[in-house]
Amino acid sequence: MTRYKIVLEYDGTNLIGWQENRQGPSVQSLCADAIEQFCGTRPDIVAAGRTDAGVHAIAMVAHFDLPNAPCAETVMRAMNFYLASAPVSVLDCEIVSDDFNARFSCTARHYKYIVLNRSAPPTLDNNRVWWVPRRLNIASMRRAAAQLVGNHDFTSFRATQCQAKSPIKTLDVCKITKRGDLIVFEFSARSFLHHQVRNMVGTLIEIGLGKPYDVNEIFAARNRSAAGPTAPASGLYFIRADYAMDGDDKRN
Repeated sequence: MTRYKIVLEYDGTNLIGWQENRQGPSVQSLCADAIEQFCGTRPDIVAAGRTDAGVHAIAMVAHFDLPNAPCAETVMRAMNFYLASAPVSVLDCEIVSDDFNARFSCTARHYKYIVLNRSAPPTLDNNRVWWVPRRLNIASMRRAAAQLVGNHDFTSFRATQCQAKSPIKTLDVCKITKRGDLIVFEFSARSFLHHQVRNMVGTLIEIGLGKPYDVNEIFAARNRSAAGPTAPASGLYFIRADYAMDGDDKRN
């Protein structure tokens, strides 16, 4: 068996998320269909992150194994040929060592969330941003964002259906940048809880609208109801995944 590492870009608007199931098209199922069509094998594809329905990706990393070892360029071209009508593209493909795992070898995951903060609704960016028409206080959001960074119990920011064994996570980056009418939130950590990013954004937006949330009190409550609402999936993007052995695990 030969292991392949791929980098994917996708628009999650009309997808049910990463995970394959019977409810509709997923990134995993579309990629597996494409591989099966060109080589007759339907592999188990493992991703760095299992994005939800409506969430997008700029550079999602995944891996899978094939028995007949076509070259990486052939795999990429064939997948893109069969994905031509799907909102998914393979940006890169390489053969890696058998111990590479897109999920468990990942040392950091990076997300961004985009908010459109203006009175007019989005047209070109529809389904790719969260439209917040009321003016936001960026300074208050940045002060709260700084409190989120570090090692904390994120129980109040995890989905009720989250299956993670522990709510303790270390958030390395929580940055807010204003670019005209766009407000961009950036998050980095080794791993995240289910809906953690969207729940943090929802809380920060509430703070920006003047709601009297206190981050330390939210942490102490350890209760999902203590934090703000879950931000819509449309504004969330998986940016990239980092690996300690990037560049060192390729086969010649």
